[in-house]
Amino acid sequence: MSRRIIVLGVGNILWADEGFGVRAVEELNARYGFPSHVRLVDGGTQGLALLPIVEDADVLVILDAVDYGLPPGSLFMADDDDVPRCLTAKKMSLHQTSMLDVLGLAKLKDTLPLHVRLIGVQPLDLQNYGASVTPPVRAQIDAALTETLAYLARYGVTPRPRAAGEALEPLGPESVMIDFYELVG
Repeated sequence: MSRRIIVLGVGNILWADEGFGVRAVEELNARYGFPSHVRLVDGGTQGLALLPIVEDADVLVILDAVDYGLPPGSLFMADDDDVPRCLTAKKMSLHQTSMLDVLGLAKLKDTLPLHVRLIGVQPLDLQNYGASVTPPVRAQIDAALTETLAYLARYGVTPRPRAAGEALEPLGPESVMIDFYELVG
């Protein structure tokens, strides 16, 4: 039996580097197709609405910008019980509190995924409303995807690279996808 795997990008795309997790999962979706037991989710800032999604996973990968006091653009990983500690390093926005609440509720309900991995990036700019991710943070998207794929490989997941021009199901509205957002913004 295949494990149910969720790759969850969280963050607020309206606040520059806050959008890293959403942009990373969006790029993962653009580059690869996954088996049916792997689901990619743009969690945005949905907070507690993410609880059923988290509870549905056996393996959860969270992509997010987290202020851990590192140089901007630094990538870091945390697993299982270390994930909540990383999310509380320094609160940057309400979505971090909400994600911490989601994980806490799942733990209380004994529905926390068996395995949780946080792939985080140290933000540079969280104050520029309407801006996209900054160059040092954007430069870590490829590394975050590499880490995500390596982690998924532990569970036997082999993604299929998408063919050029292949149609794909977007994770959210087209109007907030990075290509449209930056064209308009």
